[in-house]
Amino acid sequence: MIESPCVAACRLNSDKLCVGCYRHITEIVDWNKRTDEQNAAILQKVAIRKQDAVLHPRPGGETTAITQAEWQAAKQQTRIA
Repeated sequence: MIESPCVAACRLNSDKLCVGCYRHITEIVDWNKRTDEQNAAILQKVAIRKQDAVLHPRPGGETTAITQAEWQAAKQQTRIA
């Protein structure tokens, strides 16, 4: 099983990306239920997002904690996809 990239700094930017681990909220939910291949693909996206954030930092972007409603909506979205 591929370990989660979570760094326990869960704050979402306006694109619903965690500024701690660079995963989209839909990539965070059900991490442990995905296959290694699915998680490896997510980690490839994470690496690109992290590099982009370092090269092109967003000035003072607003972040919010993940709400229960957002979590539930993301879970629903992953079940539909």
